[in-house]
Amino acid sequence: MAFEAFPPLIADQLHYLLNHSPDSIKIKNVRSGNRFNPRILDRFTLVIPYCLDTIKWDVIYNSEYPAAPPDFIFGPDDEDFMPCSSTITPVDSLLEKALSEWNNQDSTLLLVLIQGLRDQYVAYQRKRVGQVDDDRVKFEISTVLTRKGIEMQMTSGADKPEEVKFAVPLVMDMNINKLVVGCPWKNEQKIYLQVVYPILRKYESKPSSPRLKLVSSSDLKALFSVEDVKLPPWMDGMCLAEYLPHLEETIERQILEAVSAIVVRRSFVEALTLFLGRPLEADPTFCRKASFLAASGPFPFVVHFFFPTQFPKLQPALMLQSCQHLNQLSEPVKLNLLTDYPWSPRWEVGRMAERLCDFLTDEAVNFKKYCNEALLQH
Repeated sequence: MAFEAFPPLIADQLHYLLNHSPDSIKIKNVRSGNRFNPRILDRFTLVIPYCLDTIKWDVIYNSEYPAAPPDFIFGPDDEDFMPCSSTITPVDSLLEKALSEWNNQDSTLLLVLIQGLRDQYVAYQRKRVGQVDDDRVKFEISTVLTRKGIEMQMTSGADKPEEVKFAVPLVMDMNINKLVVGCPWKNEQKIYLQVVYPILRKYESKPSSPRLKLVSSSDLKALFSVEDVKLPPWMDGMCLAEYLPHLEETIERQILEAVSAIVVRRSFVEALTLFLGRPLEADPTFCRKASFLAASGPFPFVVHFFFPTQFPKLQPALMLQSCQHLNQLSEPVKLNLLTDYPWSPRWEVGRMAERLCDFLTDEAVNFKKYCNEALLQH
């Protein structure tokens, strides 16, 4: 994001915030409150990750008085959130100092404010949830509060019932980042279980099962997709303290399998070299992509391989790209992804590669015809 339209000191604070925050904060709705020069920007909306969702806070600087600290406007559902009040929790000393000794030349202070306010917001939501008149929710809180990093949120609205949402970081006996050789991830990869409890109505005699969903940090998808995990069933009378250990054990096992699958994918790419030569490019870390130059007589084309994390259970998708034909946009002619070809996960990688290259030999003829027809159309 460009900060040229912000006053330099505000721009420095924003730049530091976005580059050093442990949360993936985004800035939206940038605008000006300057009465004399509306081209000077001094207010914006922060979109802050919280409880596997986001909260939005308006940050109001005053470019006419740049030495003053910013004001904050919190969400419409958080009218009772008063972060500098001891009714929530004792105000963090760093937050209090940042507010009372604001120095607009210190580029780190906006981040200190946001982190301190977010910590207060966690305590505020935890207090709200603790006041819910629901015995099951109160019991769940008492059993999982010893886990670090749990976030919770009370949600309600005119057109939807009250619910309590938990975001529970899974605890596993492994550092996922260290399992992959040459891993490029800068931040620790995490997996969370989102648990949503409908608040029990007085006329209801039996609480309904919570809604469960796995969520992971985005980079983890290169290795392992939580969307492919089949969650264990939630039995009647079960609580989170019972459910989590079994789930964590299941996830650990599947992550180790996903790491082993990298070796299988790499072996398959190496087997392809016996038929297609060295790849033009390949993903060296996760082996999710590889591209080879192939030919059918005088017709050269590129074959792109896209490997699912569940390879070899699921076969790679193929895309053929001509080296001779361009479409109306002067781009190389390509085929849509191909996944319908002979495949068995029980084959050895050498046979997989051989059968796939046999398929490519036949498909290349059809692809050349497709490219020539595309050329004639323009």
